[in-house]
Amino acid sequence: MKDLEGRTALVTGASRGIGRAVAIALANEGASVVVNYVKSDAKARDVVRDIISAGGEATAIKADVSDIAEVKKMRASIVKKYGEVEILVNNAGIHQHLKSWELGIADWERVIGTNLTSIFNTANVFAPAMKKAKWGRVVNVASVIAYLGTDHEVHYAASKGGAVSATKALALELAPYGVRVNAVAPGYIDTDMTKFSSEKERKFYLAKVPMGRLGEPSEIADAVAFLCSEKASYITGSVLHVNGGLALL
Repeated sequence: MKDLEGRTALVTGASRGIGRAVAIALANEGASVVVNYVKSDAKARDVVRDIISAGGEATAIKADVSDIAEVKKMRASIVKKYGEVEILVNNAGIHQHLKSWELGIADWERVIGTNLTSIFNTANVFAPAMKKAKWGRVVNVASVIAYLGTDHEVHYAASKGGAVSATKALALELAPYGVRVNAVAPGYIDTDMTKFSSEKERKFYLAKVPMGRLGEPSEIADAVAFLCSEKASYITGSVLHVNGGLALL
């Protein structure tokens, strides 16, 4: 029997990149996976198709997780099809390469909403059922930027720092009920979000990584699957660094 057989998992922002890899990894462990997305209908359907083709179970649901009303509506759809969500991966995230003085308040609110408020929204909507069942897994996708900072994305850094703090607070709240809450902190991962303007820029950033390479989405997904598994049964409130040693600097 697979480790997550019979469980229902929701992965936010799962139409591409890390989210896609996480959805596939959890499906490979036996979970029925809800592929959440907000824009990329075709890509979300592709993830579902790939999971089903491999013998898994998945469905795609469009919802803006920065909007709690949409999260509640998504929960109703999930419960109708699969029952309550037992595994929640908060992966939805966006960023902008802008200095603080170049940002408008709308930019700030959009990034904070997608990257951080969404964690509150999903916990508010899905954690009560986990608490009642005395079983649940929550993994928040933070970032090494929460620890290192950045010279061009104050809103992104703030949102990921908040994700780390939210992880610790939720872990303390939910530990008595058998619900584990952890985070992963990726570094430079080879996805659409990691776009270098030139080969010179690419080499500049890779030189900062002790392991000297970009990470793969599957390497983040494996870490998330581990944290959701019974192999991590005594781990909660932790941040697993998956960034090639970048957090050491």
